[in-house]
Amino acid sequence: MSGTREIKPKIRRILSRELPPGLLEALPKHWVMVGDVLILPIRPELEPYKRRVAEVYARVIGAKAVLRKGHIHGETRKPNYELLWGSDTVTVHVENGVKYKLDVAKIMFSPANVKERVRMAGVAKPGELVVDMFAGIGHLSLPMAVHKKARVIAIEKDPYTFRFLVENIWLNGVQELMTPYNMDNRDFPAENVADRVLMGYVVKTADFIPKALSIAKDGAVIHYHNTVPEKLMPEEPFATFKKVAEDYGYEAEKLNELVIKRYAPGVWHVVVDVRVSRKGEQNL
Repeated sequence: MSGTREIKPKIRRILSRELPPGLLEALPKHWVMVGDVLILPIRPELEPYKRRVAEVYARVIGAKAVLRKGHIHGETRKPNYELLWGSDTVTVHVENGVKYKLDVAKIMFSPANVKERVRMAGVAKPGELVVDMFAGIGHLSLPMAVHKKARVIAIEKDPYTFRFLVENIWLNGVQELMTPYNMDNRDFPAENVADRVLMGYVVKTADFIPKALSIAKDGAVIHYHNTVPEKLMPEEPFATFKKVAEDYGYEAEKLNELVIKRYAPGVWHVVVDVRVSRKGEQNL
């Protein structure tokens, strides 16, 4: 693939012969590649030319399909992307030595979360048991198994996403370490089993704190993600987690807190690493 400095002038040269002169400045200056599928933001003024614009970007960049950037919606965080060019949106995205196979048109994957996926590979410990409550295609837990040989119970509710989770476990050769469950994590029956719990969800993650606490062993670490209005930071999201934990008889100790990315204007995606212990058992 050519460097970005070469790509943009080449695209402009091609489209300058086809677009009204004033629209050249509306061409996308930034884009996202997931595997060989391109996610492209298209401004409204380019609407009549969107498919041709997508084709030119795809041919110059080397993408097999182009999706128009849209919104994520619903409980299972489904993307609402428009297919502009190509037909096959299933791809394999390789990052930090981990292979993620997914359908980019139907399954959320945020390249902006790369630092957190890499970080998870670093915090995991060999042999520990991790419960990933919102596994998706293995976004956060695959790096733990691949790089640190952690044992993982990966729970994913959506059947279509679950198919790719299972495939990714085999694709990365960690089938002896990862056990996938296609279910709502609230129905997961085991308690007091996890050394580490992943809560890679947003907006309504607080609703699942009681379940995470029941899954966690005493002294376990929970990686709690949520979206937080900037005006509530830095107290949130830990204040809510601590309050719920105390209501259920747990102490919560904040170990680390990181801002992952901007989620919406004035709202940030934040992760807090919390060690939890049952009240009265800390010194046992």
